[in-house]
Amino acid sequence: MSNADEAYKELIRQARETANLASIGALLSWDQETMMPVRAAAFRAEQLSLVARLAHERATDPRLGELLDRCDADSELTSDPPVAANLREMRRDYARLTLLPSELVAEISETSSRALEVWKVARRDNDFQAMLPWLEKQFELARRKAECYGAPKGGELYDALLEDYEPQMTGKELERIFEPLRVGLTQLITSIGAARHRPDDAPDSCRVPIDRQRRFSERILDRIGFERSAGRLDVSTHPFSTGIAPGDTRITTRYGETRFADALGSTMHEAGHAMYEQGLPRDRHFGEPLGESLSLGYHESQSRLWENHVGRSRAFWQWALPVAAKELGSGLERFSVDEVYEAVNAVRPSLIRVESDELTYNLHIMLRFDIERALLRGELAVRELPEAWNCRMLDDLGVKVPDDTRGCLQDIHWAMGSIGYFPTYTLGNLYAAQIWETITRALPDLDEQMSRGEFGPLLGWLREQIHAHGRCYRAAELCVRVTGKPLGHEPLMRHLDSKLRPIYRLDDNPASVG
Repeated sequence: MSNADEAYKELIRQARETANLASIGALLSWDQETMMPVRAAAFRAEQLSLVARLAHERATDPRLGELLDRCDADSELTSDPPVAANLREMRRDYARLTLLPSELVAEISETSSRALEVWKVARRDNDFQAMLPWLEKQFELARRKAECYGAPKGGELYDALLEDYEPQMTGKELERIFEPLRVGLTQLITSIGAARHRPDDAPDSCRVPIDRQRRFSERILDRIGFERSAGRLDVSTHPFSTGIAPGDTRITTRYGETRFADALGSTMHEAGHAMYEQGLPRDRHFGEPLGESLSLGYHESQSRLWENHVGRSRAFWQWALPVAAKELGSGLERFSVDEVYEAVNAVRPSLIRVESDELTYNLHIMLRFDIERALLRGELAVRELPEAWNCRMLDDLGVKVPDDTRGCLQDIHWAMGSIGYFPTYTLGNLYAAQIWETITRALPDLDEQMSRGEFGPLLGWLREQIHAHGRCYRAAELCVRVTGKPLGHEPLMRHLDSKLRPIYRLDDNPASVG
């Protein structure tokens, strides 16, 4: 065995050990969100800070740099494409992580854990002032982190943070993609606002006991392919998914006695994330880039695909409505498939991002992208956040924000220090729509399959085309390999227009055409 082969084996061994440390942190974070008693919060912050510091110190050990150099110098080793991809991504990760001091990493982790507990109470009590110093601290830490990375040539500090979530994406590139999408969304929203036909939301207004919703969610998870023997479903304030380790992927949702479709949508969304994690080759490549998700944009593409392209499709409800009527009761049996399909696709500008309809959702994301970018640049002070938020909600969605709980405190991301994360939701919608057009060509009978409750071929296609590659390809490259073209806004607009135009009878309403 060559020196390079020995170096590569050592790299893989160390990567797995570091990943085990990170998985301990993920498990502690999951527990904080779901099971942890309130009085444990302060000590949990210390635990998470310690684990983050230890993992960072291992991931930035100078020895790793030496091992990477030895591997890169061996042309025979790097001629193997998967190995070359692994080394490329390990080099990228190592180069970025070594720019961050361990003390800063530990401080970010501890601050995020403490801020999360404050956010839970501040959100409940509509108390922005309680959260203000923590948000100021998080944006200060984000700025320090971005300065350590350094702005890319011709770019800005925000790009350095965005790189953590969507590698090679920039604020300017997001503007280029988002602006035509914003125009298309606004035009369709205006047309729908003038439509004479309005879907009846009665099916989604039925009161359904939460224990029945939970059983229904579990049945849907089993059917679409979430492996509950390798995961679990729980409840949290803000739904999330976390891939802790091979064979351990956990999701959460939240329920309300009305609008059962919101809980179902959240569950299917998080299941999409989880099935991506379960489909990665983590058993063979735990801790290696080959066993990790490509980007958060791709992660969101999987969650939004299952939530929207499947869960809001007519074909899905052809199968699911009889199941829902039996499992949920509450009078659902009196509604037709078309009535439920229209109700779950109704366009209702909402205060809450995670409860918003498929059309207006991306305007919520663009608002957050613009605001967090301005906060990081110093163009907006954190204390001005509620006013800026409320003005944008009124201008963009025509919705008046009554309180900060349903305004700038609704999301967990800034409390957690996840600044630069929000754009990946819209990127996920864009990827999902473009991928879906490819899937429907590859599986021309997909609607018939879903109407029978058969989701295996769809999941199998995603496993083969997306999940199995890990980080072997960069995001833009995989998009072209899978769909044949670079990412664009047109597939998403085609998806929304082809669905909503018939629902709102826009072709029968001359006032809405334009």
